[in-house]
Amino acid sequence: MASKTNPFAFLQQVRSETSKVTWPSRRETLISTAMVLVMVVFAALFFFAADQLISWLLSFVLNVGK
Repeated sequence: MASKTNPFAFLQQVRSETSKVTWPSRRETLISTAMVLVMVVFAALFFFAADQLISWLLSFVLNVGK
């Protein structure tokens, strides 16, 4: 059975561990956020174009027999 940690000791350990984290600067965070947003826009445009192309091809193929 695992030993139980005192909640106060646990919070001290959490605080100790978070002080070891290298947090990004505001500039790094803004640049990373902008890069993610740009990639999301590119991915959305790509999938929209692919969806439109597949839709057009399917309607072309299915309407050929009429």
